[in-house]
Amino acid sequence: MELTEVRVFPVDEDKLRAYVTITIDGCFVIRDLKIIRGTNGLFVSMPSRKRKDGSYRDIAHPLNNETRRMMEERIISEYQRVMAEEGHKEEEWGDEKGSS
Repeated sequence: MELTEVRVFPVDEDKLRAYVTITIDGCFVIRDLKIIRGTNGLFVSMPSRKRKDGSYRDIAHPLNNETRRMMEERIISEYQRVMAEEGHKEEEWGDEKGSS
């Protein structure tokens, strides 16, 4: 599996740092992933839907840690590239450590 396109849409909110759209193998799109600033740095949140009981459930997500790690690394790397390209300083990226 290859992420053939990663599109990052930065936002200026407290914990939410960006929305992301990914394309897998040039033929499958997943929208509304989020880059979140957590207590241990940045992480990627999968798209989810609120259930009737108030809980949230992922709509799409990786089935194993290796795939999750590969996706997170590529998405956060693209986020950092976009932020640097837009002239944001590293401390404004929302990742206190400067990288994931």
